[in-house]
Amino acid sequence: MCSLWRGSLLTLTSSLNRRVFQCCRQFGRSYNIASCMPEAVAFQGVSDHSGLYKFSVNESDRFWGAVARQRLSWISPFHTVQNCDFSQGKIKWFEGGKLNVSVNCLDRHVHTCPERVALIWERDEPGTEVKITYRQLLELTCRLGNLLKRQGVRRGDCVTIYMPPCPLAVASMLACARIGAAHNVVFAGFSSEALADRIRDAQSSTVITVNQGVRGGKVVDLKRTVDQAVQNCPSVQQVLVAMRTENTVAMTDRDVPLEEEMMKEDVVCEPVAMDSEDVLFLLYTSGSTGKPKGLVHTQAGYLLYTSLTHRYVFNYHDGDVFGCVADIGWITGHSYIVYGALCNGGTTVLFESTPVYPNPGRYWEMVERLEINQFYGAPTAIRLLLKYGDEWVQNYNRSSLKTLGSVGEPINTEAWEWYHRVVGDGRCPVVDTWWQTETGGICIAPRPADPEAEIVPGMAMRPFYGIKPALLDTEVGEVLSSNDSTGALCISQAWPGMARTIHNHHQRFTETYFQPYPGFFFTGDGAHRSKEGYYQIVGRLDDVINVSGHRLGTAELEDVVVCTIKSHQIKCIYIALRTQPKTPNSKQCRCRSTIIIMFSLDKMARQDCDVTKCPSQNNFTISGVAESKCTYPIFYRKTHFNF
Repeated sequence: MCSLWRGSLLTLTSSLNRRVFQCCRQFGRSYNIASCMPEAVAFQGVSDHSGLYKFSVNESDRFWGAVARQRLSWISPFHTVQNCDFSQGKIKWFEGGKLNVSVNCLDRHVHTCPERVALIWERDEPGTEVKITYRQLLELTCRLGNLLKRQGVRRGDCVTIYMPPCPLAVASMLACARIGAAHNVVFAGFSSEALADRIRDAQSSTVITVNQGVRGGKVVDLKRTVDQAVQNCPSVQQVLVAMRTENTVAMTDRDVPLEEEMMKEDVVCEPVAMDSEDVLFLLYTSGSTGKPKGLVHTQAGYLLYTSLTHRYVFNYHDGDVFGCVADIGWITGHSYIVYGALCNGGTTVLFESTPVYPNPGRYWEMVERLEINQFYGAPTAIRLLLKYGDEWVQNYNRSSLKTLGSVGEPINTEAWEWYHRVVGDGRCPVVDTWWQTETGGICIAPRPADPEAEIVPGMAMRPFYGIKPALLDTEVGEVLSSNDSTGALCISQAWPGMARTIHNHHQRFTETYFQPYPGFFFTGDGAHRSKEGYYQIVGRLDDVINVSGHRLGTAELEDVVVCTIKSHQIKCIYIALRTQPKTPNSKQCRCRSTIIIMFSLDKMARQDCDVTKCPSQNNFTISGVAESKCTYPIFYRKTHFNF
């Protein structure tokens, strides 16, 4: 078995997790699984979460078929639950079925609760939020759908959306779904060059944007960015421009004033019956492989999977307010601000601002004012706010919170503890979720689980229903079947939410995700499975540091750095990067670099240390450090990597 990410770092991280897990256990009485998931009544022998999970992977067709029939509104029923072949990269779910995603997200809720709030637009300035009901959102969607049709958008076209989080952005996505067009949402912080690349690849004739964006008290000229981008996009015929601010912008013959033209349209737009496997959207992700990949997600499977994970990972109930602070330009925004939440008839927050505007209490002031029940954010933001101390959190009432979530990267132990102890007052479970743009929705998370099941800090832990992870040896490709193993994280069977292909590049899709480990979907991540069978994500396989033949994930290294600083009262951390260029006779095709990490008790060490001399691979020298100013490093490790 290979030594991927093994050794003292992982052992130390694991021991830290175990030291605090007792405070995170959620005890409860026995329960009836059918009260949690009504479909389980028909699953013979299933009485708890563990049984339901086993049924979902062993009887995949029966599980997903029952859930799909119960939770989605179909125009025509499907005849085949799944038709998948990893060797060909073929993924098909619910063939024969027809539905419309916007009907599932809007119309059916308007029939039962038209005045329920669908969106809370948390604008940049605190206290200026706007609430949009399901009835109002359906009206916006229909008017915009009719406008798109008038502008020549047809079924199968792809509309590019370059907008900040706002109700019109959500309506634009749903309007595309209603008329059978795909959408390509581009994060409104991307440059004109990045936007142009995505427009060209998607072959969009229509772009939707705003005159300006507002974020962190600053105004951003988004229309100007679009103008620059479309100069290099001959396919673009019209740009629909909404007015986020009152500032006028230059308009050309190609530009259409969005709100003005929408008001001319009817409030009824007939939804198009879409096949289950028709394209719902493209979303471009570069990952670590250079050119952006236009990942394709389709209708029924994606909608079902996002709605199910939204409800069960976060324990979402009718009437809750779900606060995801991601941008709609990322998959997190697609899945858990828009499609998953609205399919469940939820109330979802659109956050336009930043975590520290106008001060570091912004998130928690919003939680108090909007009475948010589930809060879902990134470890990067959590670490940022941790630096400002507890006071900014404790100034506000957070008693409405029931579940805390993290997304985007592994969360280190210190941030997890602070999130649980300070933000959640030690009473809210923290769900550290692992998933990707490619997976469509959450695949591994501490919840759902039996009520008494523990939560271990810093671990994603348990696979979701229908997800069957596998660890494979990175050297020989064999499945690592025992616990306490580390390897390449793969998934051994298909699930409805996964991407279907890369737009115009299916061969790249199969080469990237299915050929590295035949018979498996390769995630690109490494993971450790603990003795208890829990999964811990340790980072990208292409983002590692070699130490004496051992490959360490960046997440592990970060956790150890933080632990060492806390436990030894470190006042200085010094990291040096030294590059050894290629020599004419070198057989190495890439440069060789050295990272030296030193921890010191003396805050003056940083300005005095000189690590420019590294005479051998086995040691290094520190010169110019007076003993009166610097205790010898408590811990150092010299590591190598190629780039």
